[in-house]
Amino acid sequence: MNVRFGVLGPLRIEAGQVPGPAKHRTLLAALLLSARETVPVERLMSVVWDDRPPASAGSVLRVYVSALRKLVDGIHTVPGGYLIDVERDDVDCHRFERLVGGARQARAAGRVAEAADGFRAALALWRGQALADVESSVLRRTHAVPLEELRLTALEERVELDLRLGRGAEVIGELRALAGAHPLRERAWVRLIEALHQAGRRSEALGAYQDARRTLVDELGLEPGAELTDAHRRVLAGEGRPAVPAGGDRGPVDELPPDISDFVGRSPVLDWIVRTAREHASAPVHLVLHGPPGCGKSAVAVHAATGLERPDGRLYASLGARPPGAVLEDLLRSLGCPDGAVPPAPAERVRLYRSMTARKRLLVVLDDAADEAQVRPLLPTGPGSLTLVTSRSPLAGLEAARAYEMGVLDGDEAVAMLGEVAGHERVRAEPEAALRIVRLCGHLPLALRIAGSRLARKPGWTLDHLAGRLGDERRRLDELSAGDLAVRGSLALGYRGLADPERRLLRGLGALSAPDFASWVFGTDLEPLAEAGLLQSRGLDEAGQERYGWHDLTRLYAAERLAEEEGGPGRVLAVIAGAILERTRQARASLLPAEPGTGRTEVHLPGTGSLETGWLRHEARWLSAERRFLVATVGDFSRVGLYEAAWRLAFYLTPLFELGAHHDDWHATTATGLDAARAAGHRHGEALLLRGLADLHRAEGRTESAVAALRAAQPLVEGLELARITLRLGLVQARPAEAEQAFVRALRVFEEAGDRRGRADALRALGALRRDEGRLNESLSAYQDLGDPRGEAEALLDLGRLHLGGGRLAEARGCVERRLRINRRLGDRLPEAGALLVLAELARAEGAPEAAAGSAREALETFVAYGDRRGAAQALMALARAALDLDDIDEAVEAVTRAMGEFDRLSDEQGRAEADRLAQEARKRRGRPI
Repeated sequence: MNVRFGVLGPLRIEAGQVPGPAKHRTLLAALLLSARETVPVERLMSVVWDDRPPASAGSVLRVYVSALRKLVDGIHTVPGGYLIDVERDDVDCHRFERLVGGARQARAAGRVAEAADGFRAALALWRGQALADVESSVLRRTHAVPLEELRLTALEERVELDLRLGRGAEVIGELRALAGAHPLRERAWVRLIEALHQAGRRSEALGAYQDARRTLVDELGLEPGAELTDAHRRVLAGEGRPAVPAGGDRGPVDELPPDISDFVGRSPVLDWIVRTAREHASAPVHLVLHGPPGCGKSAVAVHAATGLERPDGRLYASLGARPPGAVLEDLLRSLGCPDGAVPPAPAERVRLYRSMTARKRLLVVLDDAADEAQVRPLLPTGPGSLTLVTSRSPLAGLEAARAYEMGVLDGDEAVAMLGEVAGHERVRAEPEAALRIVRLCGHLPLALRIAGSRLARKPGWTLDHLAGRLGDERRRLDELSAGDLAVRGSLALGYRGLADPERRLLRGLGALSAPDFASWVFGTDLEPLAEAGLLQSRGLDEAGQERYGWHDLTRLYAAERLAEEEGGPGRVLAVIAGAILERTRQARASLLPAEPGTGRTEVHLPGTGSLETGWLRHEARWLSAERRFLVATVGDFSRVGLYEAAWRLAFYLTPLFELGAHHDDWHATTATGLDAARAAGHRHGEALLLRGLADLHRAEGRTESAVAALRAAQPLVEGLELARITLRLGLVQARPAEAEQAFVRALRVFEEAGDRRGRADALRALGALRRDEGRLNESLSAYQDLGDPRGEAEALLDLGRLHLGGGRLAEARGCVERRLRINRRLGDRLPEAGALLVLAELARAEGAPEAAAGSAREALETFVAYGDRRGAAQALMALARAALDLDDIDEAVEAVTRAMGEFDRLSDEQGRAEADRLAQEARKRRGRPI
């Protein structure tokens, strides 16, 4: 007979609708918990309003009762209160209590099997935590807590009966879960020890006792009680365990833990396991699932193993820090090795295990392996056997093993998992909050399970509320804890397993907010942390360095350990700041030879020769590879008060941002750097960053903002730096005469001071403005003398434009092609795209519109790839002009329309006006408006 009403889990009504409002659910639960009994009004008011009923509680209660009657039959008003007239056996909690009572009577009468079945039927009524979605601390205190206690007691009593029936091996997984969920409950440990002992797994039974004792001492400061110590004594003495049948007298062993009912996703790794096992069925197959803590390796292994059959059985061993000899003892007993036949020496156990598995097709799950040496002796040798190993390390030295690196869940899987644990209806009701929770949990299965469990235990919480709590980084690890599940605990296992130098290294990395990094930052190998599963290799970057990243929750844990053990990130960042600044300054110098590095002008000494192209290209690639790390480090320095380091690093990065059009990073680091320079009272540093900010505004076409930044910088400096600011003011002047005046003044200062870099820049600016070939050639020679191929390339492009404007097409082509060769040699894609636009213009002048269109398309592809919208708009305009020359009106219309959209997004009125003019020409050619 089915129950009609359920309170052992979320509130349930068979074939009916559960009340929506929380107080309606509480009222119905109170009536069901006292089915066929009068519940006084005062009691109901106390329950519904948690001992704080309002003055209007009586009248409001009547409204609630009236609403309930529309959903549930049998609610009556009786003197002094209310009563629900349903059979007590129709409510799961009352039937549970009756079945437990019946099972105890059967046990007292000596009917052990019947009693065990009775307890099993009673426990099957539970669907989760009692009153899971009822928001009443009064009901939880008076009913849920006693029911949960009776449930645990019934489970222990049923297990005791199973042990009397010789079912010890069958209940081990269940007892491990019980002891894990209630680690201070001694009786759960007693039953686990007895079950392991009965199954012949003596070392595991002794290990369980040690786990129990350590937990009790650490948490309560108490030694184990009499029942637990007696169980330990019986294991030591070999008492009370039935003989294990010989291997030929028993069926296939199956020791897998229970599969997770709410398992979701992971199709790629599951398919890989099945496919690999099938493809190599003629030999033993060893598969390693590795990944960071909490990514669900064990759950995947058990889920996969549950769906795979092997004729000779399925074994499971949790390894951790256990020596292989102890694990082998358990595996041999599981395979039917008689009690006295397990050899004492580890080497002999290995030989016996290999002999016993040589003709068997087994599935063996080795969970939480530490290293290869621990795993090798435990691998079965029979053809067709399959071993699934989970480890934080890839166990690269494990012979003939295939590895699969597990990451976090994808977006859909993560949301689905949250829904499985917390309830799909709640997730569907707050989809945006669900996505925030998923993001804050970093898509990590363990974190998502904990978050979902917290929501399941807190039906009154919204998902938005939990997302808000998780949003505070300082509390996130505290929030991600539920029962014996905790992200912090999972990470702590890996941390405690490290040697002291690696622990110190992990703490040091906790000072960084960057998503990834290379070994040079701390000058030491990061691979040991990757082997421990606390870092993940991201492969080689464009500079040929191996990069490492980590899960965001691992970063928070490392930062937490750093704060608790060393006082925070300040000292660590102060130690590494010098090396980071010097390395970045050197790379900047490769982009801008003889440009101010630490605020001073540096030049190559005569006779040193030009820098080698390979080194220049490598340094640019290094800066590009380290961009995200260095951008984050600017903020890290500033947050701990290392203001000098923060503004200098922000300044050093500006040529990288200009070369790669990384405008967002440029804005962010400049803002942080300016704040830091001002906090440090460093006027020169502030001026350098304002100059960089002006360059950024000029690159984005905001000349007025550029002028404002330069004007703000002028009072802060004098001498050469003031001359550099004057030079840039000339570049953003609308009036040519004023621009020329600025260039001439700057040139005079540079020449008087012997600043060769400044002189080259001023000569180029002056030559481009005056269209003076002589000045441009002077600047070209100056850049060549400085060993600055990028400056040389810019001068060549200016010369190419000059020749093109004067109709000297051959000279123009020579300059532009020399420029392109330099760009390509250095790997400078964006400057190359800029030169291609001039080449497209040149091709049109030569009467080769197809070549012009090809150059424009090539430039457009690069600008789009780099996210340079202004460059993309100019390339589209060049393509539209070439298409009109080819009389391809459709392509011209498409290109100019896209260009108009880009100019609108950039708020570039001049560019939009030029695009409108080109659109009018296309319209005339086609005969209709665009």
